[in-house]
Amino acid sequence: MGARLRVVLDQLVHVVDQDQATAARELTAGLVATAPSGCAVDAIVPAGAQVDVAGVDEVRTLGLGRRELAASWQLGIAPGVGGGMIHAPTLMAPLVRHDRVHDHDQTTVTVWDLCAWDDPGALSKSAVAWQRGMLRRAARHADAVVVPTHAVGERLAEIARLGDRIRVIAGAPPHDFAVPADAESRRGALSLPSEYIVLTGSADTLAAGFRGAVAAGVDAVVLDAPEGSEPRLAEVASAAGLPERRAHVRGALSAADRAAVLSGASAYTATRTVAGWPWRAVEALTVGVPVVASDTGCHRDVIADGGMFAAPDDLPDALADAAGNGSARLRVLASDRSRAFSWAGAAERVWSLHADL
Repeated sequence: MGARLRVVLDQLVHVVDQDQATAARELTAGLVATAPSGCAVDAIVPAGAQVDVAGVDEVRTLGLGRRELAASWQLGIAPGVGGGMIHAPTLMAPLVRHDRVHDHDQTTVTVWDLCAWDDPGALSKSAVAWQRGMLRRAARHADAVVVPTHAVGERLAEIARLGDRIRVIAGAPPHDFAVPADAESRRGALSLPSEYIVLTGSADTLAAGFRGAVAAGVDAVVLDAPEGSEPRLAEVASAAGLPERRAHVRGALSAADRAAVLSGASAYTATRTVAGWPWRAVEALTVGVPVVASDTGCHRDVIADGGMFAAPDDLPDALADAAGNGSARLRVLASDRSRAFSWAGAAERVWSLHADL
């Protein structure tokens, strides 16, 4: 029998981050599809979880629920997990002392963003403490730490002593992410205007995007807004010159709704500056929407020649161009760039990583 890769699927019941939970399932399906001859994919799950990924072989169900498991693993207590090759699609991993050389045990983890270090106000205090604690454990016990972009890797190297253990493996959109047949009715159900741009970011970075909506002469739709942030974002829009009635703030949406919203936009703008995987930017590329992003290393790594980059002061003009004269060209570039990302490709690199280890 060949190697068995054991994947930690901790968010099957209790979802902490929907994007990362989806990525874990998508990657697992990719690992099953790309498994080398004689190799198998197993799963490690909390109590009460049912694995919904076809092709997974053995499932190790632990005695603790997800929340209790997170606290236990943060303390380095991981009874019942066992050894072997363990891959965690997040920082949630049984990071304990093991012997890779003699027992062939290895554990790898994934860091999708560095909000806990560079924008801690975006997370709860407990989430910040947990992520920082788990990275300290990873620095001691992980055989490799996977990051989605070179920029995240460079910043992570400044935060933790990981040496040559940082490996870059990009993410991807959900495998079936596409414009739904009922996109127009979905936009109607969300009370969206006929013309708009889509923005993502924080209250501190969205002002430039709102000014871009003013420059383009359209409304602005904000996605992924934290619960209760609507009044604050409406104030930011108003201060940027966009009337409150033209700023449409929406929280977390389903993949189908996001595809409907993005596909109906004149342009999409990622204003975030913290190092991390730009989930919505990749989805915007996938549906062929003109993309404008803040000029950061992560955005350049991921979007590359598939969009435009601008400093905050230049973002309004760039958005106006993307939604106007530059639209046709940028739609083609976005679609072309989107082909660079797939979970099958990511899975192949994960298999190669564990083979190298």
